[in-house]
Amino acid sequence: GDTVVFDVGRRELNVELSDEEIAERVAAYVPPVPPYVTGVLGKYSRHVGSASQGALTS
Repeated sequence: GDTVVFDVGRRELNVELSDEEIAERVAAYVPPVPPYVTGVLGKYSRHVGSASQGALTS
């Protein structure tokens, strides 16, 4: 895996990767298919926001 550096004093979390490697990974990323796209859970996942934002419906 990748090396991750924690600096508690500076409140930083960094990964030791070059900018080029990060750009390659971002370009190659394919988001996963949502597990629920139809039915009640599909509707819920499309219309309800994050709990940290109040779980408001759209």
